[in-house]
Amino acid sequence: MEKKDNMPLWVFLAFSSINTKKGALILIWSSVVFTLYCFPFSLFFAEQEWVKQVFLIDSWDWLAMMIPMVLWYYLSLRWMDKNKAWQN
Repeated sequence: MEKKDNMPLWVFLAFSSINTKKGALILIWSSVVFTLYCFPFSLFFAEQEWVKQVFLIDSWDWLAMMIPMVLWYYLSLRWMDKNKAWQN
């Protein structure tokens, strides 16, 4: 993607290697899925062994990082849509 004059740096950094809205939506939805996976289910279902094997994350660190990242991607997508900045 080329940086336009009116494009903020935070938007450019979010989608610098993505040229289409479809690519941005794939990035956002895959980030949402990973964010849901980062919820520490093993802390709440400690008695179930299969939960510990499937959900390996047992702290809040990853979730605390992923939520702002998804919000950043979403706000960048909104800016791109409002300013019609996608390449045709």
